[in-house]
Amino acid sequence: MSFIRTMIVNGVLALVAATAAEAQQRPPIGLYGSPPDAMIFYVAHGAAGACGPGCSDWIAAEGTVQWDSYKRLIAILDRQAGHKLPLVIHSWGGSNLNVAVSIGRILRDRGLDATAGATEVEACAGKPEADCFALKRPGGPLDAKVSLPDPACDFACVLMLAGGVHRSLPQGATVVLAGRSIRNRRAPNVAPEQRESLTAIFGEQYRKYLHEMGVEPELVDIIDAIGEGGRPVVMPPSDWARLHIVTSP
Repeated sequence: MSFIRTMIVNGVLALVAATAAEAQQRPPIGLYGSPPDAMIFYVAHGAAGACGPGCSDWIAAEGTVQWDSYKRLIAILDRQAGHKLPLVIHSWGGSNLNVAVSIGRILRDRGLDATAGATEVEACAGKPEADCFALKRPGGPLDAKVSLPDPACDFACVLMLAGGVHRSLPQGATVVLAGRSIRNRRAPNVAPEQRESLTAIFGEQYRKYLHEMGVEPELVDIIDAIGEGGRPVVMPPSDWARLHIVTSP
């Protein structure tokens, strides 16, 4: 199946986030064929406690998780000379859930913490998205602050968050889960039988991953109950703790 490069995405949220990404008019991060909303990573610095208790420096992750996003994360982590900066996740769009799992595993392997939030770079104030993107592209550090993520933390966000050794969500944040569907990056059509089989296979992989990360695999059951195109489910903060999406302070 490697040559097919099957991609799992959030069905409903992909439609919503596609509009948001278009409005931002973010340029492609790569060369020919690179999507314009691909996730980027850069180092940010803020006031004491900007990214949590005792935290003033972090790695911002923002955009849609694409097939090569894990490579960009590894690249910026390798530049940190052993500094274990937490990852602040701001994802949107039709994210590749398999790669989101890979990012989560990288975080756990590196012993990093994770949270969700939107990084607001001071130098971007009043600038068009293209100019702001050019400031972020080299990787920082950039003076910034963290605000609530918008769009909400979705399943791709939760999968990445699960990899954090310590996991947190800011007060006022929202977790919204939607159905998932099979997408092929290279061809628009996937046979129904193949779609059903891959959905089951990947679902089991996500359950195994979440269990290994200390998060309840029940999350995948919630996703499956929604189904492709179903109404998204807003998870109350009480479920964040019950399912161990967040860890104890």
